[in-house]
Amino acid sequence: MTAIGKPISRVDGNEKVTGKAKYAAEFNVPDLTYGYVVSSAIAKGKITNIDASDALSLDGVLKVFTYKNRPKLAWFDISYKDQDAPPGSPFRPLQDETIKYSGQPIALVVAETFEVARYAASLVRIEYKEDTHETDLEANLHRAREPKSGIASLLKPPPPKPRGDFETAYQDASAKTNGRYVHAAEHHNPMELFASTVVYETDSKKKPKLTIYDKTQGVTNSILYVSQVFNIPFKNLRVVSPYMGGGFGAGLRPQYQLFMATMAALELKRSVRVTLTRQQMFTFGHRPATVQNVALGALPDGTMNALYHDAYGETSQFEDYTEVVVNWGGMLYPPENVTMDYKLVPLDVYSPLDMRAPGGVTGMAALEVAMDELAYELGMDPLELRLKNYSDLDNNEKRPYSSKELRECFRQGAERFGWSKRSFEPRSMKKDHNLIGWGMATGIWDSNMLGARAEAALLVNGKLWVSSATAEIGTGTYTIMTQIAADTLGMPIEDVLFKLGDTDFPIAPISGGSWTAATVGSAVQAVCEEVGKSLLKLAKKMPGSPFKSAKWEDIEFVDKHLRLKKDPSAAVSLMTLVNLNGGKAVRETSGVFADVMKQKNFTRSAHAAAFVEVMVDEELGTVKVTRAVSAIAGGRILNPKTARSQILGGMVWGISKALHEESALDHTFGRFMNHSLAEYHVSVNADIHDLDVIFVEEHDDVVNKLGVKGLGEIGIVGMPAAVANAIFHATGKRVRDLPITLDKLL
Repeated sequence: MTAIGKPISRVDGNEKVTGKAKYAAEFNVPDLTYGYVVSSAIAKGKITNIDASDALSLDGVLKVFTYKNRPKLAWFDISYKDQDAPPGSPFRPLQDETIKYSGQPIALVVAETFEVARYAASLVRIEYKEDTHETDLEANLHRAREPKSGIASLLKPPPPKPRGDFETAYQDASAKTNGRYVHAAEHHNPMELFASTVVYETDSKKKPKLTIYDKTQGVTNSILYVSQVFNIPFKNLRVVSPYMGGGFGAGLRPQYQLFMATMAALELKRSVRVTLTRQQMFTFGHRPATVQNVALGALPDGTMNALYHDAYGETSQFEDYTEVVVNWGGMLYPPENVTMDYKLVPLDVYSPLDMRAPGGVTGMAALEVAMDELAYELGMDPLELRLKNYSDLDNNEKRPYSSKELRECFRQGAERFGWSKRSFEPRSMKKDHNLIGWGMATGIWDSNMLGARAEAALLVNGKLWVSSATAEIGTGTYTIMTQIAADTLGMPIEDVLFKLGDTDFPIAPISGGSWTAATVGSAVQAVCEEVGKSLLKLAKKMPGSPFKSAKWEDIEFVDKHLRLKKDPSAAVSLMTLVNLNGGKAVRETSGVFADVMKQKNFTRSAHAAAFVEVMVDEELGTVKVTRAVSAIAGGRILNPKTARSQILGGMVWGISKALHEESALDHTFGRFMNHSLAEYHVSVNADIHDLDVIFVEEHDDVVNKLGVKGLGEIGIVGMPAAVANAIFHATGKRVRDLPITLDKLL
């Protein structure tokens, strides 16, 4: 009975497709009131007057909150930092009259119904004194500066120091390329709108007691935020988020609807729900616009001898949001002469926010296009160039990878795609009036593990309940945790129930960075092993027990039995052992942390090779990605079905980033103008054709005991560059600005 490695369908699938799954704005709460946020119409300045009299005159309107009447808050930089906060002074909704960015929340109307709240919000009159704003990254590169350091640099390290002499090596190179690569801001746009439902009650001492249903990628982060800002003890708070309709990083930080709903509930002593509109989903973080410069040099045989990569990212005026954009080239390729740099440009925008493969997909989109350009300068096949410069070392740190099957990704991906049949010359492949192009690129993403706790209870009815306060953001967390628990105690999937998304459960980190499977999965395995050890103790106490002298390594759990490995006939059912526990469940709580001493001498990463075919209409310039293959080295695959879905999702988004996605800022107003799903273009069904995923076998006992590497991000990292390279092969035109829209090709 082995559940791990099987393509088991999602255990939560039935609830999702039948509508039983409840999301943050769907929980039924008696006597509920509704809040509607009023957003600023300017990008920078001050509020000179707020007139809410017309709104307050409507029947059903309870209150209009502004900076003038909000409650006093226990909100200090020194104490308040959410789990994903960058260095700086976090944004405070309704703090004062200052406007820091367009769309900033400046009032909250609360009413008995949503419709009344929404209409009343339109009646709030606001006057401003407007200041000159700066929202144009490219026009402000001269103001770039070094990022402020902070605890975030542990997971987002700065560029390594230069090595060798790039300038001399580059001048001496036989083949060289350099270019400027730009991509616009992007917004996450998950289907589920951000919402918080705050249920107001009081404890025995008449102190507020809140249950909060929040859209979040980490209930622990939300409870930390509410406790610190509103000075409420943890025992009087509970945050629940069993399901999330997409996050992609937007839910890593508590968004302002959580603040608004909690504030209103405490002041009105009523339950309150605040749901943001689709337009307001463009007002609390985005993938930052970025400008990059990449220069590469190589010897005649293709050996790279020089690499330069710098990046300028936008950030807000109040926080220093950073990404790892330029470090990847030094991790992948071995030139001796390398210079990397990363700077920030503070603008009058909200702080950017982690978005699927933050920094990685940005940096690799430029680096891997530059590699393609270098291949053409050398007259060398792009795949051959990468193999020529293959390295088993992370050359930034001069240390080996815990595992790296990228070479096998190249081999299997190229074979499946048919890369050997590719002609070298651009515009050399054609079908009717369409130009055909084949491109490829490399992907890499960190394989991290943090710390988490879990609880497990083997009940008297033979069922196993396991819980941890992690999140299900659509990745299949419910399913793989159930599989891990079932395998550890030799039980069928249907006898295991995994619960998550509740601060009453043991603590877990925010779900992001592709670390949830490794982190929470390890905690689930560990706590189930603790239950197993307790069962072994009970087995030892049985009269004439064959387990009397057995050690942990001598036994195994199979078919709901504990048995000796050397003598499978010596077995006892788990039900029998639970009955020996005095009529009580066998219950354990346990935690895990990364084995820092074991890991310190290795770099831990997942790798990928992406191969793409495009068809470009020669007259119209329209681009269709007709097929793509991703070969992934992601350690042990817990569930091929959910894993494949993760990679497919990344591939789709990579295509979307390459061809469609762009948040258009009108710098006259400092506002994102295409703030709707009608105007913010993403890849849809008609854009997606033949996608294929290969999981390359990879064993790694350093990353964690399970041997798993996260898959959430590795599927997207190489795709945009592969699409761009395929477009060059089809058309002979090199486009370095994403997205590659038809106007750039024409």
